[in-house]
Amino acid sequence: MARSPGLIVALDTADPSQAAAWAARLAPHAGLFKLGLEFFIANGPAGVRAFGQPVFLDLKLHDIPATVAGAVRASLPLAPRLLTVHATGGGAMVAAARRAAEAAGEDRPRILAVTVLTSLDDQALAATGIAARAADHVLRLAGLALAAGADGLVCSPHEVALLRSAFGEAPLLVVPGIRPRGAEVQDQARTMSPAEAGAAGADWIVVGRPITAAADPAAAAAAIRREMAAATG
Repeated sequence: MARSPGLIVALDTADPSQAAAWAARLAPHAGLFKLGLEFFIANGPAGVRAFGQPVFLDLKLHDIPATVAGAVRASLPLAPRLLTVHATGGGAMVAAARRAAEAAGEDRPRILAVTVLTSLDDQALAATGIAARAADHVLRLAGLALAAGADGLVCSPHEVALLRSAFGEAPLLVVPGIRPRGAEVQDQARTMSPAEAGAAGADWIVVGRPITAAADPAAAAAAIRREMAAATG
């Protein structure tokens, strides 16, 4: 089902001043800001707390269930809206993350299971010993994670329609690998335009460098919002 997804801007920097400057310029256009490992390793929980904007905390937690549950509990004072774990950690790990998140009540972070990274394609997966096509592997991991209590999934835009067909409208689908028309693909292997991702059924799209590396980041973000709005009428 086509929709106009929300825009998450990925702030891929270790510099809190740079992240704050981007956020100040982009707040009118972004529904959330993604802070990932680069920012978190450099600045820790204090950096997230000081950031002061609605956050998608993309830590891609992947460990034994007890350790992941502890990490989720430790994140709750930061009040992230979304928090990622790797679906390849297994159903018990995803379930432990969900139970830990529920300690925060209705305002808990939504647990997103990362399926297959957008930098990987069929050939790259085969090199790791996974014979299945990327789409089939995503579908398998998605079913495992959702059955274990994940609120949604992180997937490439190429799998959005497949996941909607398999699991309906309920899962929250957060989609990186978005490149506006004419933008460089860079290290992404499975990409689509913002409008194509919305047409496929994404709830949120995640865009980083095409916005933050633009000469005018706010104008780049506004153009993406216009593209999505035009595509959905």
